[in-house]
Amino acid sequence: MTIRPMTMADMDAIERLQKANPTGAQWNPIDYLAYSTMMAEKDGAVIGFLCFHPLPNGVDGRTEAEILNVAIEPAQKRRGVATQLLATLDFQVLYLDVRETNRPALEFYRKHGFKKTGHRRKYYNYPVEDSIMMTRG
Repeated sequence: MTIRPMTMADMDAIERLQKANPTGAQWNPIDYLAYSTMMAEKDGAVIGFLCFHPLPNGVDGRTEAEILNVAIEPAQKRRGVATQLLATLDFQVLYLDVRETNRPALEFYRKHGFKKTGHRRKYYNYPVEDSIMMTRG
């Protein structure tokens, strides 16, 4: 598997992966270029992506970023794709929100050292749902 930054050529793959993950963020694919997005490829095909936003260093000087969206090809889930994408993030503190009912994602993030730090009511649309805020570091 290869991990690389997103390019303009990835628009169709982003759209395909979003459709395959309907409860994830459904942005216009070009909007991902405003952030940092890493693509996972296997045998020449994009099988996942992780979008994040580096933040200004915290008051303690630690590097921080917010994970905005992760989407993995359904047939490739639970095969280490998201783990490898997450491993590319070289920040001391990471933040994210997860749908309250997304048990596989909550377990994945707990396994990777994230802890629940808050709760946002009606954070998500389509369907409307609460989020669990999580932080690592």
